[in-house]
Formats: sequence, C-alpha cells, structure tokens
Amino acid sequence: MDVVSDAIAAVRIGRPSSNRVRVSGSWCTRFAPYEGAGFHVLLEGSCWLLPDGGGPPVSLGPGDAVLLPHGTGHVIADSPADAAAVARAAPFELRPDGTLPGCDPTAASGAVEMLCGKYRLDRSRVHPLMLELPKVVHLPNRVGVHPELRAAISLLGGELGGEQRPGACMAVPSLLDLLLVYMIRSWMAEGPGGAWSAVLGDPVAAAALRALHSDPAAPWTNDRLAAEAGVSRPTLARRFTALVGRPPMAYLTWWRLTYAATLLRDTPDPLAAIARRVGYGTPYAFSHAFSREFGTTPGRYRDAAAKAS
Repeated sequence: MDVVSDAIAAVRIGRPSSNRVRVSGSWCTRFAPYEGAGFHVLLEGSCWLLPDGGGPPVSLGPGDAVLLPHGTGHVIADSPADAAAVARAAPFELRPDGTLPGCDPTAASGAVEMLCGKYRLDRSRVHPLMLELPKVVHLPNRVGVHPELRAAISLLGGELGGEQRPGACMAVPSLLDLLLVYMIRSWMAEGPGGAWSAVLGDPVAAAALRALHSDPAAPWTNDRLAAEAGVSRPTLARRFTALVGRPPMAYLTWWRLTYAATLLRDTPDPLAAIARRVGYGTPYAFSHAFSREFGTTPGRYRDAAAKAS
C-alpha cells in the first residue's frame, strides 16, 4: 500500500452514497455539517457553493468537482446568495424524481444537473495528510487536466443516470471510492504547497514512508530504515522529522496502531493475529500500546466500531 491509499483506507468507513440531482429556476439548498466528507460534481449548468464559517463563494461550472473533506456545512444555490437568502435555505432533500422541494423542474432557465454525495469517515484516527486538506477543494474542469478524474466523473454520471444498470450496486460504490482518490490526487498535483506534498516529493522521506507502510510488522530500526532510504541514520532522522513532524520510529508506532484500528474495525481477525500483523510480539504488548494511543482497549474499540457501522 502507498501512503495516500493507506491514509484514505484508515479513515473511510461504510459505503459512500451519491444522488443525481436536477434543479432549475431559482433555488437554494443547505447541506448540514457532516461527520465525513461531502462532494459535488456539476454535470450541466452552473451554480454557487457557499461554505459555512466564511470564505469566498465558489463558482461551479460543467465538469467541476468540489470536495468538502471535513464535512463543512454549506449552501448550494443558483446564484451567490446574500446572508438572508442563505439563512432561509431549505435543507437538502430529494423528491422521488431527483428534484428539490421548492424548485420548479419545468422552469425554462437555469437548468442544473449534478452529483451530490458523501463519504463516512472515522475522525478518531485521521492521517495528517487528510487533515491538511482545506475545507473546500475546488477542482475546475480544464481541458487536458486530471484526465483520470474526468473519466471517473463520466462513468459515475452514467451509472447514476436513468434506470439502474446491471451490477450498479457494485459499480457505484467502487466508482465513488475511485472519485475520492482522484480528487485528493488532483489536489496534490495542483501544487498547493502543503506539508505532505513536500513529504511525498522528498526522495528520502518518501522512500522511508513506503517501506514502513509496505511492511509495518517488520523489525524496523533507524539504521535499517536509513539503509532502505539510501542515506545515513542522521540524515534520515533530520529530513524525516523535519518534514513529517515526528521521528521515524515514533511515526511507525503511530501508524502500526492506526493500521491495527482499521483491522479491528474491518476484519474478524483475533487479537493475536492483528498484533502480529502490526509488529507486536504478544497480544498483551499490543493491547497496552493501543490503550495508550486510543484511550480504550482493542476489544472495546472493536465493539464501538461495530455498533457505529
């Protein structure tokens, strides 16, 4: 697994969801804050996104994608509404025909078609790469830019349009997962100058992270990891700590326990097997480290995750 894939897999839970929405005329709808991430993709027409808590309104046109990775509440409207209009915005709720209450689907002007969806995320163990994402990630549609994202949008729009196609119950969640990966990848490619773009662009830190994520159970030491990255131990310690924000072995401990939490949530594997997979010699040693990191035992964590799913 690479770092970006691991960062997404560690935090994403359950199945994502999406709807194809059609509106026209004058409209304004509110999306409440969400314990996850929301997204919108414009297929036709144009509209505006107004995030809660300030920030400039975002103009969306055909093919644009926008990700709200921290579940920020927001309003989407046919125009950059003023504060009074935003306050009156109706909560997002679809009618059976895919239109919004209070919207005239027969209006001749302002036809908009979009995909609206969300991902469930576990905020208790978010990778710092995900924390670094801004509250609104706007990815405008530009010719020749991010072709994989454009292809995913096209495929998803086709699956959610009209009658359900055979195999759609498997295709749509997979495409939504792919869409999330491509939106984050596209944001990183835009060069926002974030810390984790620098981390993954640094050959020493990136090589060390790939090694740790590829085999977290290995008996890593600073010397062994430095050899894997092709540098001296002091060089590795200096560059890794400066970029990642913690020393290599401290990051390894954190990642092992974060990965263990994913295994507790997503697999029925016994505690001893999970302990071995994340590099702990005994269930007792693993349980002690896990409790120190998460403030609860592995068994209680697994029970709570099962109840929340």
